[in-house]
Amino acid sequence: MLKQDQLKHALFPLGGYLKTDVRALAQRVNLPVAERPDSQDLCFVGSNGDYRQFLIDHAPQVQNPGPVIDVHGQSLGVHRGLAFYTIGQRKGLHIKTSIPLYVIEKDFTRNALIVGTREDSGRCQLVARQVNWIAGYPPARSFSAQIKIRYKSRDLPAAVEILDDSTVAIEFTHPVDDITPGQSAVIYNGDICLGGGVISDRQEDKNLTR
Repeated sequence: MLKQDQLKHALFPLGGYLKTDVRALAQRVNLPVAERPDSQDLCFVGSNGDYRQFLIDHAPQVQNPGPVIDVHGQSLGVHRGLAFYTIGQRKGLHIKTSIPLYVIEKDFTRNALIVGTREDSGRCQLVARQVNWIAGYPPARSFSAQIKIRYKSRDLPAAVEILDDSTVAIEFTHPVDDITPGQSAVIYNGDICLGGGVISDRQEDKNLTR
């Protein structure tokens, strides 16, 4: 999301050091964090990494039960509150079914958790808003690129179409699981990061990409 006027002032003090190099330096000067395990969790939720308990402690209003519904509209149970679930989640749904079901969508209008099979979760399109182009402008009105929808995900080939100054439609070559509103869609040309935006869940955007 950085722009050129920010990047030109950016300094990277670790330079070309690898993580293994930094750990070795930390061991050499006896820093206690030298052996701390890697973590992708939220750093502010405490040592146990339990974001659900963090929400209960600091935002108890998110405990708002509602229906768990499959993609065919059948009610399967009751959820604790939409904030406690993530797109793609399978465990912890507390519903009894003969096949594994995953969180497909969080319907905030109905306060409903939508679940389905892994096959139900795949989508070929998304719309990203608040798009920032690192060069200050897109490479073209439509172009091919590689997209990442989460940290450490593989590059996904896709076609990108500019909808307006801050919105793009992205169509993947193959269905993609766990496209999550609120996460970033980052656009690459090989090793070059072109920019990115925030995945939208607006209903008009779903209609737009059909």
